Amino acid sequence: MNGAVGSTYRVSRRSDLVPKALGKRIRGLRTEKGWSQERLADEARMHRTYMWGIEQGVRNPSLRHLARLAEALGVSLRSLFEEL
Repeated sequence: MNGAVGSTYRVSRRSDLVPKALGKRIRGLRTEKGWSQERLADEARMHRTYMWGIEQGVRNPSLRHLARLAEALGVSLRSLFEEL
C-alpha cells in the first residue's frame, strides 16, 4: 500500500513539471522568432497575461489554446511536446 501512495505522489510531482516544461518550450519557440509575449498572444488570439501564465507553467492551457499557439508559431501541435 505504501508503494501505491509513493507512486501516486511521484506521478503527481512529474505531472506538475509538464506545464513548466511546456511553457519553457513555447518560450523558446517564441524567442526564436524574436517575438514578445504580447505578439504571440495576439497571433494566437489570447490575452497576454494568459500567455504569461502558460510560459510560467501556472496555467493549464486547453487543447484549443495549444493548437492556436502551434499555428501562430508555425509548428505542429506535436512539436510543442518534443523534449518534455
